[in-house]
Amino acid sequence: MIERADSESIRRAAELLRAGALVAIPTETVYGLAADASNPEAVARIFTTKGRPADHPLIVHIESALQLDDWAIDVPNGARQLADAFWPGPLTLILKRRDSVLDAVTGGMITVAIRVPSHPVTQEILSAFGGGLAAPSANRFGRVSPTTAENVESDLGSDVDLIIDGGPCDIGLESTIVAWIEDQPTVLRPGAISADAIAQVLDCDVKPSTGATVRAPGMLESHYAPSTPLKLCSAESIEQRASALAAEDLQVGVLSLEPVGAAGAKVAWHSRGDIELFAHSLYGHLRQADSEGLDILLVSLPPETGLGVAVADRLRRAAHRGGSKARRQDGR
Repeated sequence: MIERADSESIRRAAELLRAGALVAIPTETVYGLAADASNPEAVARIFTTKGRPADHPLIVHIESALQLDDWAIDVPNGARQLADAFWPGPLTLILKRRDSVLDAVTGGMITVAIRVPSHPVTQEILSAFGGGLAAPSANRFGRVSPTTAENVESDLGSDVDLIIDGGPCDIGLESTIVAWIEDQPTVLRPGAISADAIAQVLDCDVKPSTGATVRAPGMLESHYAPSTPLKLCSAESIEQRASALAAEDLQVGVLSLEPVGAAGAKVAWHSRGDIELFAHSLYGHLRQADSEGLDILLVSLPPETGLGVAVADRLRRAAHRGGSKARRQDGR
């Protein structure tokens, strides 16, 4: 199922994609579940395999900005500026679609999401394939995104035709998504490319999303969630809450940017104040919470500046998932 990235596996991946198969590919953000974006049957398999709602749009991955006009029309000058500045890289642009783009790819909207990934393996696959690949995260819908080939195999098993192992993802969080709403650049989903960096390129204000009407990947209130209930709390209150929950004979985990008091916790993870390390390891820790058999994971949000904005966004969406288990274990 998993093949190490080399010239032969890349050739085989492109061949399978042209035949309508599903291939999991590495990107700098997370692993994607790729299919030929121009093949209706292949795109339909993405939705079936992931259990993804049909109106939830996909991101089309292309080899370079030179292919942008194959998928989009009336591209704003600002979008081309951002493409020049950040592609290849973790930036997705929401643009007016060409009529030829499949409705299934766009969720029936008049816009299409496009990005150029920077991972060298996926660049080679795109070059060998020769077209656009629809590639949402290679996991069941709403669950923790995969950042290794083994994560993909654990989640999807034989439902994917081939997994190309390009090593752990460098960033570990999904791309920044930018749309133009009423001619104003708007960040719909924060990522490694910050709103400040975008504003600097465009020399204008960039708004964060406040319930924008444009649908985009990763914007549901509940997303990126482990099976373990996740609760957000302040760094000052974690130790007290961990101790109280442990006293109820619960298996407690603690996750934070900086070291915090964690008496009573079964496991405590922190990133020594390194926000890039925190982002890179975040989904791995959420998966570990499940594998450790934790009853609850207490998380302290990082400062919401730079990459911390994206980390906090993912954690809030992961914590939004409710359920009787979560309510029973921590009604505070």
